[in-house]
Amino acid sequence: MFNFLKSLFAPKIDMVLAEKMQAKPFLVDVRTPMEFANGHPEGSVNIPLNTIQSNLVRFKNKKNIILFCRSGNRSGQAAGILRSKGITDVYNGGSWQNVQRYMQ
Repeated sequence: MFNFLKSLFAPKIDMVLAEKMQAKPFLVDVRTPMEFANGHPEGSVNIPLNTIQSNLVRFKNKKNIILFCRSGNRSGQAAGILRSKGITDVYNGGSWQNVQRYMQ
């Protein structure tokens, strides 16, 4: 019974994210600068959601883009914006802590 309950609440392994993290991703935190300053995965850049449109050039020729935020909501919105602009190699990594879990 304990193992069953443990499996229900254990973090699920995101195989796509794990694979993408192996391929030197472009890590983008879409939270505010203040949130970013309070903690973020090493090597990530801060491009807040409200500046994605004006920072499209920073995504040009990037591959394996992983977006993240506090919960995955803003990063999902950012992914939608980028895809609508033709930038398709984008993945919503969810929360920054989730992305941090897959760091080597």
